[in-house]
Amino acid sequence: MHNKDTLDLLIPKSIDYSNDHECSYIPGRRTRMNYKKVEVASKTFATAVIQRGWRRYGKNFVYPVCFGCSECKSMRIDVSDYSYTKSQKKAINRNEETKIVIQEPRLTQEHVALYNTYHAYKAQRDGWKHHDMTMQEYYDNFVDGAHDFGKELLYYIDGKLVCIDLIDILDDGISSVYCYYDPAYPWYSLGTYSLLYQIKLAQMLGLDWVYLGYWVEGCKAFEYKENFHPMEILEGYPRVFEKPEWKPWESKS
Repeated sequence: MHNKDTLDLLIPKSIDYSNDHECSYIPGRRTRMNYKKVEVASKTFATAVIQRGWRRYGKNFVYPVCFGCSECKSMRIDVSDYSYTKSQKKAINRNEETKIVIQEPRLTQEHVALYNTYHAYKAQRDGWKHHDMTMQEYYDNFVDGAHDFGKELLYYIDGKLVCIDLIDILDDGISSVYCYYDPAYPWYSLGTYSLLYQIKLAQMLGLDWVYLGYWVEGCKAFEYKENFHPMEILEGYPRVFEKPEWKPWESKS
């Protein structure tokens, strides 16, 4: 049973709508996303919906409801029992001199330029669809709606900003919102290192999980997630008053 104060936190005022577009993960399919735009979201609400497979971008909390398809699963890392691989330890060692700053998400030309550089690189290498993001688009997606739980981790090498990792620090874990980096620094494995630092940060804060977002079997963009163990997986998107049934997950490869 929930008291009125808790209910108010779990059911905030919102604008709810859906949107259909081409699926980013499975060629030839369409996806339908449910959006809940929340002007004032509490950490309690954000924790509850992230535990149930939702994602946050700006003020929008979203999850897919695709007709005839349930390929998108949700994943989280158990940080309390995390075991580093040899290659992950090497990535940590290579970044001994990398400076990390944590702060509230901000909007600068440097942020947007780095974001666009990363996406142009991924478009050329991996065939991602790409258009240069505007300052307003960046603000709407990554700065607005952060409230008291949204943060960004800035990574500097020799004084240069080379990676930005956006996260939500929730009641039980860290939710990975988005990470992008300078492709001119491949030796540092910045994508891997930023996630390893999330694990370390969760451990330092006494949290249990790092929420990684979606997993789609066979999708190249998610293959890196197979390198982090132990992992749990969630099928479906239970309602906020339903218990999410996370289960242990092992890679098939």
